[in-house]
Amino acid sequence: MSQLNLEALFSDVARSMKPSPIRELVPYIKRPGMISFAGGNPDPMIFPIAEFAGSSIVLGKNGADVLQYGATDGYEPLKKFISGWMAPRMGRVTEPGELLITTGSQQGMDLLCAALINPGDMIITEEPTYPGAIHTMRNRGAGFITVPCDDDGMMVDLLPELIESARASGKKVKFIYSIVNFQNPAGCTLSLARRKKMLEIAAQYDLIIFEDDPYGHLRYDGSDIPTMFSMDRDGRVAYACSFSKILAPGARVAWITGHSDLVRKMVMVKQGVDMCTSVVAQALVAQYCMDGHLDGFLPKIVSHYRKKRDGMAEAFAKYLPKDISYKVPEGGFFFWLTVPGIDTEELFKKAVDRGVAFVHGRAFYANGGGENVLRTCFTFATSDDLEEGSRRLRDAIEDMRR
Repeated sequence: MSQLNLEALFSDVARSMKPSPIRELVPYIKRPGMISFAGGNPDPMIFPIAEFAGSSIVLGKNGADVLQYGATDGYEPLKKFISGWMAPRMGRVTEPGELLITTGSQQGMDLLCAALINPGDMIITEEPTYPGAIHTMRNRGAGFITVPCDDDGMMVDLLPELIESARASGKKVKFIYSIVNFQNPAGCTLSLARRKKMLEIAAQYDLIIFEDDPYGHLRYDGSDIPTMFSMDRDGRVAYACSFSKILAPGARVAWITGHSDLVRKMVMVKQGVDMCTSVVAQALVAQYCMDGHLDGFLPKIVSHYRKKRDGMAEAFAKYLPKDISYKVPEGGFFFWLTVPGIDTEELFKKAVDRGVAFVHGRAFYANGGGENVLRTCFTFATSDDLEEGSRRLRDAIEDMRR
């Protein structure tokens, strides 16, 4: 009897897969005494447990419907709430056919890629960008055109030359992916001028814009910038948001809004993936929102995370060497640090020996790079851990420089 050769049976995609660089950190994070600045986790100490538990009343009221299979595009009361609640940001109340509820925002990325991407097609992304997006898009066969960021987000003036160069080499460019507010990992926000410019360029080259906005409600300073969706007149912006950062990630409920024809294709893909997002989860979230808890909770988490952001900023100013550069973000979860002359993947090893974890820069670069940058998250750590973790990070840097 011959032995099973799974490697020969794996698909090309499966053979090329690499594990999530952030998920790979979990064993280190779980070490006793480890202070984690790594994963982008919300603080469980502020989860609205009692209020969310109270939402289970919906099971008593509508259990026969909630416990049944649901519509692929989403639970109608939740869709109606999101359309009304998001109208100020979206510029209007979106139609039911323009909105799809997804099982986390990562699924929205995957469905969009499934609807638009053939193997070898190109996606324009920020550099650096969210590793989960790289992972998802690569699994659908996409290649990447990367565009550097500065304090005002993606440097969109570079787009025309990059798009024309890709097309000249026979590549198809399908969409631009941008985390528009408090970008993961760089913490920057795409300026209003650049949002307008991106829309113009997308129209010029007939591209979709994937406007990813998981952190937009978590602004600690400054004023909100209009979404590109609200400025779009051609139906070329697909806007995604999630309850993971503004309620709890365990709910696994997110949404994507876009042109009805595009959303319909994504619905068809989802029918072959999971049929529908958990109706129970959607109903609980809908009840929680309709009871007014979301609007009451948001100011609390903004205040809570602002204090943590300030705590990390103060600790970094106190402990880190002066040649390490970073910008204090106006919102979101992350600091992005440049550590001159040090390979942050090697620094990570020193840091975990010292009892602090972060994510090294290479994880955020689709086409290579990121050797001397790293990301830290301030939301999960306690105030004491922000202080002590910063001190340990300083010590690890000094270890590298000895």
